[in-house]
Amino acid sequence: MTPQDQTPDADGVRLQKVLANAGVASRRVVEDMIVAGRIRVNGVTVTELGRRIDPENDLVDVDGTAVQLDQSKRYVMLNKPTGVVSTMSDEQGRPDLRQFTREWEERLYNVGRLDAETSGLLVLTNDGDLAHVLAHPSFGVTKVYIARVRDTVSAQTISRLTRGIELEDGPIAADKARLLDASGSSSLVELTLHSGRNRIVRRMMAAVGHPVQELVRRQFGPLHLGTLPAGRARELTTMERGALLTLARRDAENTPPAG
Repeated sequence: MTPQDQTPDADGVRLQKVLANAGVASRRVVEDMIVAGRIRVNGVTVTELGRRIDPENDLVDVDGTAVQLDQSKRYVMLNKPTGVVSTMSDEQGRPDLRQFTREWEERLYNVGRLDAETSGLLVLTNDGDLAHVLAHPSFGVTKVYIARVRDTVSAQTISRLTRGIELEDGPIAADKARLLDASGSSSLVELTLHSGRNRIVRRMMAAVGHPVQELVRRQFGPLHLGTLPAGRARELTTMERGALLTLARRDAENTPPAG
């Protein structure tokens, strides 16, 4: 590696060095990717090996997947247990999210909320831009919930959930709904929604006569809870970060400005 490759100048840092430092691949492999037209900078395909970029401001993707260049940003998945409120400080003294962030020096914030009685996938980050886009009302990130509800849910009720029902704050329809299990006294229902309305799953199930007994969010956009135990947190993998950043960047282009 030459000093010219190592040292940023007025024109930035060589693209292959930046991507190698970001863990995409070795510099030689990245160079092959560049020549093959697999890398874009700010949406424009780059094929010249001498290209320099500003890692703090330029957006880079490989094969359409965003690359995290700012290594100061943290992206954490938490399996929030029940009884914990979705805030970093609760005025009423209830258990909050701070207990799950002590492993990280950075000050993390939650993207969106889960009510205290709901468990499952919550994203914590210090990336304010990403958090704003993913939580923006116009975005409507897809979320998948598993709800244990009272009594036996019929096929007609599942169909009604996807056709749409009327709530006090307007109509709502699940993107998908399916019955996973029915034991007589309760049923297990999977709901896929892109709505960000407050306590929406609980209100929908109550409206069709099946109040929620337990509720867990299993998926948030491209992220899946997997086998992460309740009360545990971990950093997103490189692939998960890429998928989440890709989603956020794509929708940021369509998000109206604040105000």
